[in-house]
Amino acid sequence: MKICIAQTKSEKGNIKANIQNHLRWIELAVSEKTDLIVFPELSLLSYEPELAKDFATDQNDVRLDVFQEISDTDNIAIGVGVPTLSESGILISLIIFQPNLPRQTYSKQILHPDEKPYFVEGSEQTILTIKNTKIALAICYESLQPQHAKNAREMGADVYLASVAKSQAGIEKAYAYYPNIGNQYSIPVLMANCIGYCDNYLSVGQTSIWDANGISIRQLDSQSEGLLIYDTVSKTTHRVKEGKGSNV
Repeated sequence: MKICIAQTKSEKGNIKANIQNHLRWIELAVSEKTDLIVFPELSLLSYEPELAKDFATDQNDVRLDVFQEISDTDNIAIGVGVPTLSESGILISLIIFQPNLPRQTYSKQILHPDEKPYFVEGSEQTILTIKNTKIALAICYESLQPQHAKNAREMGADVYLASVAKSQAGIEKAYAYYPNIGNQYSIPVLMANCIGYCDNYLSVGQTSIWDANGISIRQLDSQSEGLLIYDTVSKTTHRVKEGKGSNV
């Protein structure tokens, strides 16, 4: 199967505009015949904890119907980042759309201390099974916590996919740690980061893929939107940037 991770720039609090930008990249992912595309953390809002309460929603928000329609029509699974409502508070979530299946919501299980004034933690791991490949989802800070990847692997994950919003300091931590996940558990690790200002820092992209030996096999730059596509069968990557692809 082909897994696509998107590096995008979101407009602060402008869900309408961000949906349109997502659709542009989903269209390119469809043209590349990918089976799954996942966007960065809180991609429909931008990573803005102070705004989350005002914009929190749920997987049945009618504004998101367009993603289900594309998923059904073009046979692609889609993961978008958004704050969601729960009885206990606001969650940092990925809403997953799969062809002709009910929507799923995966919520970040381990929060950074700075996030706890704004969010509550999710309770369950989500494993997506697409074409017999099991993909474990992670959201930013928790992907740097050893127990998260350990639990995902024990649940049978074949791929570890992190949706993040990281500064340069965060990227350096990720680049030091993610190879350990690949090497220890013999699974590829994919990281989708955003670009541009969010909250009180600059997110610096460098969306990347590590193979099952923990070796970095492809990354994007720190300033441009784009896609990385990983083929789980051939173990090759493909970049899509500014509407043009380049094989590796």
